[in-house]
Amino acid sequence: MPSPFPGMDPYLEDPAIWSGVHAAMLAGFFEQLGPMVRPKYVVRYEERVYVTGEEDPGFRTIIPDLRVIFRDDPHRQMPAAGGATITEPLHVQLAEEEIHERSLHVIDVRDRSLVTVIELLSPTNKVLNSFGRESFLRKRREVRAGGAHWIEIDLLRDGVRTANAPNLPQAEYQAYLTRAGEARKAHVWPISIRDRLPVIAVPLKGDDPDVPLDLQKAMNLAVERGSYDLDTDYNGDPVPPLPEPHREWARELFRNWNADRP
Repeated sequence: MPSPFPGMDPYLEDPAIWSGVHAAMLAGFFEQLGPMVRPKYVVRYEERVYVTGEEDPGFRTIIPDLRVIFRDDPHRQMPAAGGATITEPLHVQLAEEEIHERSLHVIDVRDRSLVTVIELLSPTNKVLNSFGRESFLRKRREVRAGGAHWIEIDLLRDGVRTANAPNLPQAEYQAYLTRAGEARKAHVWPISIRDRLPVIAVPLKGDDPDVPLDLQKAMNLAVERGSYDLDTDYNGDPVPPLPEPHREWARELFRNWNADRP
């Protein structure tokens, strides 16, 4: 069953589940674009790898596959040298130091040149001065300097946006495109939480027409394949929480959605 929201489901933004949502949405993009760009082009997954650590401001937003946080006994005192005692600490499993972030590349099959990069932002990309943000921005500079098109899709309300074009209406989400050969020009789709996710343009080479990428279709597919509608507590607040007046609007959506469920 689809999400109760008409567009982006804010409950999917939780960093604890975002990596799975991110993978599922990229798979949806891949399935849409592959048939439309052939036979001149192919779509390929690519990975950007960077090394993080506890000195990284974005380290706390990285959710490992298994995180263990426990304390054997909060009142337990462990003996130490000199007759002193040590209070029992929390035991935490840290994230892996090597982080892999996936994106999609459209490749020209004739000369294997990079045509378009499609990035779906992760929480670490939106933490100021984080290693993940610096890696992301470095790749954007390299891609644009190399003469390829660049698309970044931001479906996360938390953090600091990586693309800040002036004079745009306020919106919770956005898609952002810079075309090769268009210096100092950007194409932006501001996206309200109350609206359907848009169909955006994916540019190719020369006179080849843009191909459409339906963000809503990809999100709906992610919800269906991940069964997030069955595994989400819509009675609680999302992470991050919704501000008013969106909170009351969301409650009304849930009431109608629950009434329609089998």
